[in-house]
Amino acid sequence: MTDHTARQPYQYVRTPLAEPDWRRLPGWRDVTVAQWRDAQWQRAHCVKNPAQLRAVVGDLLTDPFYEELAADRRRFATMSMLVPPQMLNTVAPAARTEPRAYTEAFLADPVRRYLLPVRADRDPDWPSHPLAERDSLHEADMWVVEGLTHRYPTKVLAELVSTCPQYCGHCTRMDLVGNSTPQVAKARLILRPADRREQMLDYLKRMPHVRDVVVSGGDVANVPWRQLESFLMRLLELSSVRDIRLATKALVGLPQHWLQPEVVGGMARVASVAARRGVNLAVHTHANHVQSVTPLVAEAARAMLDAGVRDVRNQGVLMRGVNASVGDLLDLCFALQGEAGILPYYFYLCDMIPNAEHWRVAVHEAQRLQEGIMGYLPGYATPRIVNDVPDVGKRWVHQVVDYDRERGISYWTKNYRTEPEARAATGADDALERRYPSYDPISTLPESGRRWWADRYGRKA
Repeated sequence: MTDHTARQPYQYVRTPLAEPDWRRLPGWRDVTVAQWRDAQWQRAHCVKNPAQLRAVVGDLLTDPFYEELAADRRRFATMSMLVPPQMLNTVAPAARTEPRAYTEAFLADPVRRYLLPVRADRDPDWPSHPLAERDSLHEADMWVVEGLTHRYPTKVLAELVSTCPQYCGHCTRMDLVGNSTPQVAKARLILRPADRREQMLDYLKRMPHVRDVVVSGGDVANVPWRQLESFLMRLLELSSVRDIRLATKALVGLPQHWLQPEVVGGMARVASVAARRGVNLAVHTHANHVQSVTPLVAEAARAMLDAGVRDVRNQGVLMRGVNASVGDLLDLCFALQGEAGILPYYFYLCDMIPNAEHWRVAVHEAQRLQEGIMGYLPGYATPRIVNDVPDVGKRWVHQVVDYDRERGISYWTKNYRTEPEARAATGADDALERRYPSYDPISTLPESGRRWWADRYGRKA
C-alpha cells in the first residue's frame, strides 16, 4: 500500500468473495455440496426456533445465549424466527470453535444482530419510540385494493404474499409479514391469491398513469413460480407499465431459489417479453453486510442478468451495530458492485416500528455517512441514503427542510399527493405545503432532548 493510499480515510483492497464452510458447524458436517445448492434442502432446514439453532451449532453457543434469545422472543420480537442455512452460515464465519469464543463472536456479529436479536440488544430505556407504529409507513391506509399500495403518482407496490423465506427483525412490514409473535398478532391478507392478483391487474388497467410496479410481499420468492410468471406476463400486456421491479431478499438469503432451472428459464421468458416491449425489468434484493455477499449470491445475480434482467440492485437498511459506519457501507458496496454484479442503490433509515430503537440512527448521523461514502465508488454505484417518511415517501437525508436536533424531530415536504389524498374531496388541500415530522432515536439526543421526551411519556431521561 502506498503512503498516499494509507492516508485516506478508507482504504480499498479488492477482496474476492468467499463461501464460508458450512461443515464447520456440527449439525451440517455431513451436508454435501449438492444438498447445500438445493433450494428445497435450504427451505426444509431453515432455523425456526432455538432448539433448531442448537441442533446446528451444538454446544458452540452457551446456555446464557439461548436464554437471551428466548427472552427476546417472549418480550420484544416483532418477527418470528426464520433463518435459511445460507444466511446462518454467514454469521461468525471465522469464529474459533470454543464455546465462549464462539458465543462472543456470534453475539458481536452484524448479521446475527438483525436475524437473531437477543434481549441485551434492545435499548434498555426506550426499546420502542413512543410514537412507533406497527404499519409505520401507513401502507395499508393507501391500499387501493388489498395488497396494492398507491403512494406515489406513477408507482405502485404490489404485495402478492405475506411470507418470506427469511425473516429480519427490522422488517418494515412487520404488521403483516410472517407469523404472529407474543407481541404482535399479525394482520392478514383476506382474498384468495388469484383474486388479489386479478383485482390488482384490474386496477392497473384503469390507471394508465401508473407506469412503475414494484412486485413484492413478503418476498416474491415465496410465490409459486408459475403464478408469478403469469402475473408478470399479464403486467407486460399493459402498455402503461414501463418498469417492473421484483423485490426479493432471497437473492442474498436463499440464492439457491434463483438458481433453479425453472426460475432461471422463466425469468428468461419474462425478460424476453419485457425487452420486446421496451419495459425495464429489474430485481431488487436486500444485503446489509458484506459477510452475506458470497459466491452463490454472485452466481444468482449473474444468472438473472444472463436471463435478460436489466439490473440487479440492492436496497439495504442502515442499522446501528450492523453497517452504520463508512467502512462497513463501502466494504458492502464494493463487494456488491465489484464482485457480485449487484448495483448499490439505497440504504434506508430503519423505520420506526416497535422495538427497533437500538437499530435506528439519527438523520444527522445518516447525513455524515452519506458524505463519508462519496468519492470512492463510481457515481452510478454510490447508494443514496434515504428516509422513508410516513405519508411522504423516500427522501434523501439531505432533503430535510428543518431539523430540531435537540428533540430529534426532522421535518420534510413532498411534491405530490398520495392516491388517497388526490381522491379526497376535502382534507388534503395542504398536502403539498405541510411539513411532515420524522423522529430520531431518543438515545441519540442530548440530555435536554431525552428529558423532553421523558416528561411527555413517563420514561427516565
